Amino acid sequence: MRSHKLVLALALTVGLAVSAAPASATSTAGTCRVELNFVDAYDTDENNGDEIRINLAGYMYPGGGRYVAMNNGDRAYSGNFANPATTIGTTGSALFSLREVTLPVVGQGDVLGSVTAWGFTCATLATGEVQEIPQHIFGSGYWYYMSLVMTGL
Repeated sequence: MRSHKLVLALALTVGLAVSAAPASATSTAGTCRVELNFVDAYDTDENNGDEIRINLAGYMYPGGGRYVAMNNGDRAYSGNFANPATTIGTTGSALFSLREVTLPVVGQGDVLGSVTAWGFTCATLATGEVQEIPQHIFGSGYWYYMSLVMTGL
């Protein structure tokens, strides 16, 4: 009789211990946050620099008719552009378009190039894991380097 009670008590204890333990130390991300890290200007189109904005899903960063002035050798961080960021799933994508605007009217501007964050990259990340997504953007008379950061959520 006692051995049945002991076996039952041990089985319940083991069952509780197993169910209380986490499934794994890290879990695979189901979604990811993608944000601009920085933009480097190696060769601007104009001698006095370029006026740069980021287009993400139809929204211009920075907003309110503002832009980021960039000369050769400049680096502008995410905060300079009012922190463009979005969330994607493991099958989605996000296109960050680098645009040069023409003053005095700051509008959509001309597309210099873009960087795409892909959901299949997100699918490889664990929760909290970070992946840089860099891209050189070349054109007639200009050269930029744009870096995104993807974080597993």
